[in-house]
Amino acid sequence: MAAVGRLPSAAVALLLALLCLAGTSAATNVTYDHRALVIDGVRRVLVSGSIHYPRSTPDMWPGLMQKAKDGGLDMVETYVFWDVHEPVRGQYDFEGRNDLVRFVKAAADAGLYVHLRIGPYVCAEWNYGGFPLWLHFIPGIKFRTDNEPFKTEMQRFTEKVVATMKGAGLYASQGGPIILSQIENEYGNIDWQYGDAGKSYMRWAAGMAVALDTGVPWVMCQQADAPAPLINTCNGFYCDQFTPSLPSSPKLWTENWSGWFLSFGGAVPYRPTEDLAFAVARFYQRGGTLQNYYMYHGGTNFGRSSGGPFISTSYDYDAPIDEYGLVRQPKWGHLRDVHKAIKMCEPALIATNPSYMSLGQNAEAHVYRAGSLCAAFLANMDEQSDKTVTFNGKAYKLPAWSVSVLPDCKNVVLNTAQINSQVASTQMRNLGFRTQASYGSSVETELASSTWSYAVEPVGITKENAMTKPGLMEQINTTADASDFLWYSTSVVVKGGEPYLNGSQSNLLVNSLGHVLQVFINGKFAGSSKGNASSSLISLTTPVTLVPGKNKIDLLSATVGLTNYGAFFDLVGAGITGPVKLTGPKGMLDLSSADWTYQIGLRGEDLHLYNPSEASPEWVSDNSYPTNYPLTWYKQVSCAPFVSPTRQQ
Repeated sequence: MAAVGRLPSAAVALLLALLCLAGTSAATNVTYDHRALVIDGVRRVLVSGSIHYPRSTPDMWPGLMQKAKDGGLDMVETYVFWDVHEPVRGQYDFEGRNDLVRFVKAAADAGLYVHLRIGPYVCAEWNYGGFPLWLHFIPGIKFRTDNEPFKTEMQRFTEKVVATMKGAGLYASQGGPIILSQIENEYGNIDWQYGDAGKSYMRWAAGMAVALDTGVPWVMCQQADAPAPLINTCNGFYCDQFTPSLPSSPKLWTENWSGWFLSFGGAVPYRPTEDLAFAVARFYQRGGTLQNYYMYHGGTNFGRSSGGPFISTSYDYDAPIDEYGLVRQPKWGHLRDVHKAIKMCEPALIATNPSYMSLGQNAEAHVYRAGSLCAAFLANMDEQSDKTVTFNGKAYKLPAWSVSVLPDCKNVVLNTAQINSQVASTQMRNLGFRTQASYGSSVETELASSTWSYAVEPVGITKENAMTKPGLMEQINTTADASDFLWYSTSVVVKGGEPYLNGSQSNLLVNSLGHVLQVFINGKFAGSSKGNASSSLISLTTPVTLVPGKNKIDLLSATVGLTNYGAFFDLVGAGITGPVKLTGPKGMLDLSSADWTYQIGLRGEDLHLYNPSEASPEWVSDNSYPTNYPLTWYKQVSCAPFVSPTRQQ
């Protein structure tokens, strides 16, 4: 091998500099003025969509980002979920579905910007609003107000997130995709309930965020008095009439609700494509320059992340990309066409403010004209009647509740009520176990013929670490949300002739903050009740039969997602708060102050029966399922069905 000559030191230095430049992206300067975000000196009209990394899987992220890009998006928006990143105080998790760096890089790989909504309160129909439960137990803490213990923890986590993003070079000022950040979340909806301490906390949060020196603008949504340089933004179904509180701020829409979340027992939410498209076009018509779909892909509330209470595990949100990562037609395609039409107007939109023109009752035009540039939006706000209007000497037909987009002030390239994209239906087909001739069979039929296993959950206290204390304990303070379940167990001795008895019969009254209650007397099921999304409160009166001697009373309380919204939401509580009484025709026995034994969680949870990858001898597979027994685990394993979208014109 021939010897390699040594390069001069100056040449080495130049080579290293070139290699360093090759490995880094050019920094992007992001500012704003009264019209728009300004990226490298150019105002931009931007379309964004929310995709939350913990509600999808890392394998899905590249496909979701590409569908967002193909759908005409410029940016994705995500909250940062404190509870998943710091499940134990001081112990951080940024792996798997929590790999925020990987998620942001996936957006960048697809050519998308990122809006990072740190919060760290997120609401988001997420358990406890995204706060970790350990926060609740810090002495003297009060959430989301001018409280030093809370501010200390909030600042520490916010600094951790910013440092993580900076460490990966992900801010635009470093050449990364993050061009916008949010601190707090919809605080203006409830800050008045905290009085002066709420206002001072809001100002502190703004100053703390700006001091982190991310190099990109910060926003506060639904915060009309957000101090400069923060931008206050709008959330809602319609934000066309929103006006920023500061004349120096652009008109931004951080949450355009593409549908709504699903509650257990509630109707499946649906927002018509035409209405969503109308809202989008109206926003840009009336001076908006950035709007974000909440959600663009809703995804799934995995594990116990659903908030609420009673918010379902599906977070589909009737979004343009459905829960499973498939485009929802015609919503995805029609919105893509809307985005194309808006982008055709961008040169005029960023050049000037709109001028208004009445076109008759419930009809109007907004025109952007600067030199040779001209773009116009013609709107019919009548919900029922079509209209024919005259604009620039030409007649235009406007369907009810629609906007026509004219990028040259002459020709209509799109009307929001006229959908030209395809319609698709989705069929679930299990190609692994079906022949071509059997596609017509239902998934339900296949599951019914499958073998199920079951495991019986014992009633009452089974763990050695159960604790006995006088009185009724609030559930969240007792479980710290380590489980949804808390057993309350006590006993009563019947000698005969007690005033709360009518023979052997009595009524048991149980009051609870929710969310689900089951009653067992001497190991047998005696009644149940549950709250709902509107009210989790439970007041159950159920007849019970008592026997002479000792009677065991077991109450199983279960939460279905902790409260995630509202002032002082952390104080709402859950579980059986009483009174608990036995009542009869001649009197009652109040058990509220009796000695109660408490057990956190179920035996099946300790055995990980919910984990399909772990075998357990508890499972029985003899098809002789127990009947009239309420506490039973069921398991069935089958091939995951293949999803085949069938398109129709």
